[in-house]
Amino acid sequence: MADFLLELLSEEIPARMQAKARADLERLFAAQLNDAGLKAADITVYSTPRRLALIAKDLPAQTEAVSDEAKGPPEGAPDQAVDGFCRKNGVTREQLEVREVKGRATYFAVINKPGRATSDVLAEAIPAIIKAFPWPKSMRWGEASLSTESLRWVRPLSGIVAILGDDLVECEIDGVTSGYETVGHRFHHDGVVTIGNAGDYAEKLRACHVLVDQAEREAIVREGAAKAASDGGLELVADEGLVVENAGLTEWPVPLLGGFDPAFLDVPEEVIQLTARVNQKYFICRDKSGKLAPNFICTANIEATDGGKAIVAGNEKVLAARLSDAKFFWELDQKTPLEDHAKKLSNIVFHEKLGTVADKVERVAKLAEWLVSLEGNGFDQSSPGDTFHREVSEAARLCKADLVTEMVGEFPDLQGLMGGYYAEKQGKSKAVANAIRDHYKPVGQGDEVPTDPVTVAVSLADKLDTLVSFFAYNMRPTGSKDPFALRRAAIAVIALLLENGIRVNLGNPLFKMTGELLLRTETSAAKESLKAYAALEPFVGRKAASDAIIVALKGSEKSPEDEGQEIVEKAGKATTALLDFFAERLKVQQREAGVRHDLIDAVFALGGEDDLVRLLARVNALQAFVETPDGGNLLAGYKRASNILKKETAEQVEAKSLSYTPEKAEKALIDALDAAQPDVTAAIAAEEFEKAMTALANLRAPIDQFFEDVTVNDSDADKREARLALLARFRAAVHQVADFSKIEG
Repeated sequence: MADFLLELLSEEIPARMQAKARADLERLFAAQLNDAGLKAADITVYSTPRRLALIAKDLPAQTEAVSDEAKGPPEGAPDQAVDGFCRKNGVTREQLEVREVKGRATYFAVINKPGRATSDVLAEAIPAIIKAFPWPKSMRWGEASLSTESLRWVRPLSGIVAILGDDLVECEIDGVTSGYETVGHRFHHDGVVTIGNAGDYAEKLRACHVLVDQAEREAIVREGAAKAASDGGLELVADEGLVVENAGLTEWPVPLLGGFDPAFLDVPEEVIQLTARVNQKYFICRDKSGKLAPNFICTANIEATDGGKAIVAGNEKVLAARLSDAKFFWELDQKTPLEDHAKKLSNIVFHEKLGTVADKVERVAKLAEWLVSLEGNGFDQSSPGDTFHREVSEAARLCKADLVTEMVGEFPDLQGLMGGYYAEKQGKSKAVANAIRDHYKPVGQGDEVPTDPVTVAVSLADKLDTLVSFFAYNMRPTGSKDPFALRRAAIAVIALLLENGIRVNLGNPLFKMTGELLLRTETSAAKESLKAYAALEPFVGRKAASDAIIVALKGSEKSPEDEGQEIVEKAGKATTALLDFFAERLKVQQREAGVRHDLIDAVFALGGEDDLVRLLARVNALQAFVETPDGGNLLAGYKRASNILKKETAEQVEAKSLSYTPEKAEKALIDALDAAQPDVTAAIAAEEFEKAMTALANLRAPIDQFFEDVTVNDSDADKREARLALLARFRAAVHQVADFSKIEG
């Protein structure tokens, strides 16, 4: 048994690529061993900015001999078939064996593969790994790069160390040959480093100021940065992403404390942190009171003889220049009111089919105003009604204004946040500033969900507009592709509605918004159509919308009826697709809460239930019910009734007056339905879904007894039709709560 060392030396590997590169190296190497019938006791991978390395423990000296066999054609088969079988398996006719298979003599080829030296296997594996390496970005270099067949690597590959035990594994790729020699730290060590074997690799490089273990360097950065801050009387703002990145940028990390002019603290701290973090990879610090301190931690790649003073001074100059730019942007942006910034949004295209960002903002504002105008909408207004509505309108119209500011142009991640700061500086109310700042939230599963009423209204309107817009033009997510992040937007809408108890029936507004979008671009009479729409009450039903479109389209090239109906049909299809999309996202969003997806389908299948707060309340009550014995037995009775009714036509299950005296069990089911149906209807109307389930539970015993005692397919036609109608009535009663056919089990 021997240990194997592989090091691939190159120019600087980007820090963001190193973690995946380590995983890919281990995966590709293990696959090569597996194909050769080898397995290492353990594989360890390392990375620094200049090298990828791997150590495989306890590899055998050679692979085991393998004996395999292949079944061929029967004896007496045509020569062509037998010769082809021999060629395929690398044997001659004389080497074939004849065996009895189901009473018939059949040829077999026995293939004996002798063991191979592990060093030979590795010599072939190393070039294969290098050629197959899946770098996110790679390059060619030198004269060979004139050919597209030349080697590609993340940065020019300069050396290969490949040692099995104490012996060199000889290999070559594009002029780079394997050897015992590597390099130490770029500044702390001159010349080459000769590696003897895998056992002395890490320690020899450590002596040359190279720490090959990423985890060790991360610990030094993490602990060293915290100590540097503590020594300066400060507290480090923890940032694990920066820890990993700085460890990936250095082979001998040395954290150092620096400072900047306290005058820069007038700039919002998010700007300072982003400037330090993104541009310079610096950690920031807070003082003992928790306020942002005019200090930072940088990570040097050398152990300087002056203790790092020159390095710190250089980094302070660079950061001062960056912060000067940020301060300039901060002051310049404030000279222009947000309202004037917002006017420039008409110069930014949101999407070629959906107009400019200014067009989107206007749609968002109208939708937000409508959302808060609904009676019983669930918005907990913290300010008087008129003020609340004014704040919603103002926040919606200014929510994207910061996109054209200098600060957001420099730091796109600050969109929304900077708008909130500028709104505060202009004396806008706290509610308006908060809404501008937070209207992008939540941006993903687990993100903070806004609860301020003005923020919720603007955030909802923004995301609903995005969803409706792209669904209107059939630009929907497909498979794993979701270029406009519509799945995330739908999850965010659901979270906002449920977290804040917002009551809105989504169907009509979605249809209305879709129709209006389609009219803007798909008709020759858009202006007239929009005027007709404006005359309607916001988000009226589909019939009124259809009538308005038809009136508006008089005189167009198509007949107004045809063009109007076409728009209505497109809007209807897009709305249905979007509601189905919400149903799928709701199942994803509720999975962690333990809500069954089939029960969500069962409630959605009834149609007309597009208030997600009410829908989920119904689903929760349904789940509690079906998990009880009464619920389980009622479901079984429902499925039995449905199976019988599937075979019948609508006329055969039409309710008729009884022409005979019903049997006892039959009469009991009729009485139970007479009592339960009004109770279920009233409970659902009052949104008391637990009561509705309790009322349905009263049907469990009668339906069980009915199937026990009553023959549905009676030879008497009147009895048969009446009993089918009774089962249909039972099914209809259950369907008041949910479509039980969608429930699994």
